[in-house]
Amino acid sequence: MKFCSECGQSVSARIPSGDTRSRFICDHCETIHYQNPRIVAGCLATHERRVLLCRRAIEPRLGYWTLPAGFMENGETTEQAALRETWEEARASLQAQELYMLFNLPHINQVYMFFRGELADLDFSAGEESLEVRLFSEDEIPWQELAFPTIGKTLKQYFIDRQDNHFPVRIRDILYRPQAASR
Repeated sequence: MKFCSECGQSVSARIPSGDTRSRFICDHCETIHYQNPRIVAGCLATHERRVLLCRRAIEPRLGYWTLPAGFMENGETTEQAALRETWEEARASLQAQELYMLFNLPHINQVYMFFRGELADLDFSAGEESLEVRLFSEDEIPWQELAFPTIGKTLKQYFIDRQDNHFPVRIRDILYRPQAASR
């Protein structure tokens, strides 16, 4: 950040009084610009023993498969965001949903929240951000073509939980661990 969104003057990184973290602070009006994690909300939509996946029409990971999900907008709940994203990407509606998986990704300042639910009907199609949308059984999942680690982890956990028909809310941390340099 170089300029204040309040007055347009320059900002500098420093620790504000009473805080413990460096923040961008306007050198002119003293506005503190907080930067907080972004929330990604989506749905694990199912029908019978299959799950709905979307093949991405946008970067990042163009052409890879994902659960319908995206960034939460101001003024909506996480559940509303998940349902909106499912509609936008897959033109799909769910009849009931509940929180299923929550991932903390502190290295990229994101929190992923996936809701699980049954499709209301089979009237779904690719939205603007999807090339293709289809239902997959467990043995049809394109595991090597999944867009993000959160997708594979959610699907694997779902298929485990489905064996007992028990779907508790699960919380996982995905931490970045840089690879050791080659010598």
